[in-house]
Amino acid sequence: MLFKGDSLSAQLLDDGIVEFSFDAQGSVNKFDQATLHEFKQVITAIKECPDAKGVLVNSAKSSFIAGADITEFLTTFAKPEAELLEWVKAATDIFDEFEDIDLPKVAAVNGFALGGGCEMILTCDYRVGDTTASIGLPEVKLGLLPGFGGTVRLARLIGADNAVEWISTGKSHKPEQALAAGVLDGVVAPEQLKASAINMLKSAIAGKLNWQAKRQVKLEPLKLTPTEQVMTFNTCKGMIAAKAGKHYPAPMTMVKTIEAAANLDRAGAMALENKAFAHLAKTDAATAQIGLFLGDQVVKGKAKKATKSATKAINKAAVLGAGIMGGGIAYQSAYKGTPIVMKDIADSALDLGLTTASGLLTKQVERGRMKPAKMAGVLNNITPSLSYDSIKDVDVIVEAVVENPKVKGAVLAEVEDIVSEDTIITSNTSTISIDLLAESVKRKDKFCGMHFFNPVHKMPLVEVIRGKETSDETVAAVVAYAAKMGKSPIVVNDCPGFYVNRVLFPYLAGLSHLIKEGADFVAVDKVMEKQFGWPMGPAYLIDVVGIDTADHCTDVMSAGFPTRMGKIDNDPVSTLYKAERYGQKNGKGFYDYGKDKRGRPTKVPAEAAYELLASSSADKRDFDGEEIIARLMIPMVNEVIRCLEEGVVASAAEADMGLIYGLGFPPFRGGAIRYLETIGLDNFIATADKYAHLGEIYQVTDGLRKMAAEGKSYFTTDVKTA
Repeated sequence: MLFKGDSLSAQLLDDGIVEFSFDAQGSVNKFDQATLHEFKQVITAIKECPDAKGVLVNSAKSSFIAGADITEFLTTFAKPEAELLEWVKAATDIFDEFEDIDLPKVAAVNGFALGGGCEMILTCDYRVGDTTASIGLPEVKLGLLPGFGGTVRLARLIGADNAVEWISTGKSHKPEQALAAGVLDGVVAPEQLKASAINMLKSAIAGKLNWQAKRQVKLEPLKLTPTEQVMTFNTCKGMIAAKAGKHYPAPMTMVKTIEAAANLDRAGAMALENKAFAHLAKTDAATAQIGLFLGDQVVKGKAKKATKSATKAINKAAVLGAGIMGGGIAYQSAYKGTPIVMKDIADSALDLGLTTASGLLTKQVERGRMKPAKMAGVLNNITPSLSYDSIKDVDVIVEAVVENPKVKGAVLAEVEDIVSEDTIITSNTSTISIDLLAESVKRKDKFCGMHFFNPVHKMPLVEVIRGKETSDETVAAVVAYAAKMGKSPIVVNDCPGFYVNRVLFPYLAGLSHLIKEGADFVAVDKVMEKQFGWPMGPAYLIDVVGIDTADHCTDVMSAGFPTRMGKIDNDPVSTLYKAERYGQKNGKGFYDYGKDKRGRPTKVPAEAAYELLASSSADKRDFDGEEIIARLMIPMVNEVIRCLEEGVVASAAEADMGLIYGLGFPPFRGGAIRYLETIGLDNFIATADKYAHLGEIYQVTDGLRKMAAEGKSYFTTDVKTA
């Protein structure tokens, strides 16, 4: 054994072949600080072995290398940029030193070779993958570019244009795609991988393969003429600008880095990559996107834990109410393998539910993402029914009837008498208190909320709402079912609006106040979309949700939080609702909706809406973009903080992920708490205090002031006060 560490080993096999293996103590191989230190020791051991003739790089696990250890990133990236530059240069120097060992090297790639794993195989002269291989550079999804030489080696190996596509999309590539691109030199069956890699290495050792020439390409400038460079990089920059936009700097930085390095050797190109990586690592976008990755791991980890602890398996489900929402829930359950009964009292509703599910499946078939046989199988997993007899043997009920507590209560009481005693009953309510609804059922321990977001097939979030008497076993089973449906469940405690809708309504109240003060709702939407980064502005969002729904929810929130979210006099939303402008559902709201001559959807500001709102609003005036952002975001952030302090949501990570999953909060801002901490708690408080006279939604909590005074972070502090 030449070297044996906690993650890496090197041993001399027959014929002078050194087997360099990655085998971390955890479940996956990854590049953390300790592994990089061992990597340097392996290089020394290989160099000092007189009998070494070639190096085989492989993994002792089912996957090659998952990438760098992202859990270390935020701590590492907190260092000053100059120190960060030294750190990343030291890391790339190790990769360069390995590449420069004067022996042929072959990587045997199985499973994931992502990020640093992909960069590892690029240091080798040849790469053989098996049919399980998945190769890519996903750093752009973290607001970064590859930091261990990926921009340098990949561009020289497969061409600048192909490298830009690989890096800017962050996609993983199947072995056949990697072979066609030139990243792999061969693809074999898993059982043949090691032998094939060794045979290739033996050919290189024997001089049958010119491994020196393969390596030399990666050490030299790009093979592009000046004209080709201009054409290639201008095209790439145009495409990146159109797709990524100004809020995501990583893709454009990557293109410009490869362009600037085009005429440089490896050392010069690597210096530019190091500098670009260090710069991006200090951006707010990278901090936010890394935080999202870590937050996603928190949510997935809790769902996985719940699945393991669940004592009740969900093998058959039922949804009560077969409208668009019920149809979406039925589709999602059936698509992910859990048969579901779709129960309603009207054939027309069942037809709508089935049409919803069938339409979603048909689109996948038309796009080549699903075979007709699979579509038929999914539809067979949905049983439409008018009779309660069909739900007697189900494991879980999802009630999705109209958002009316009396109607829901009656349905819940009725269905509880029909199903078995251990059947879990849930309510897909968006705002109604779960404890209030629990008054209608006898087995309160087996009742909770299961709030899906519309459209169900697109929105990742499911809020699992725990009532006062909901058992841990019930919560675990429902979380497991939501995860089985392919959703990201977050457990929240009961209160009006639960978490997501509770923090949304102060934000929408900010819009109402602005309109009453003379703001143009189109201008507000434009600022919140283009400047802040929401997928849709608040007025457009209300139209999509439904103005009737928004008005009803406002009543619920007002009753729940009368001093903070009380009904606004002459609320613009209520004004439009009373005029029967319900938004997209009837084609008229803040905007008018229709179709152009080609049948494409249209959206234009509604003159009728302007006329209706003018009677209760001040004269039109312009508001500065920063003021618009402050007037809408301060109420939302304040309410998120209150939810954390009250224990409605368990952690800052889950609070942020709930808004990302459920509302489409701009990912480059990372969620409300990440946005708050990026601004700085003191700065946020100072801005909020300027607007405190506007009402309680603008007034920060004493807890926030204390956090700011003590210099603490919500991501590392438990702030529950209730």
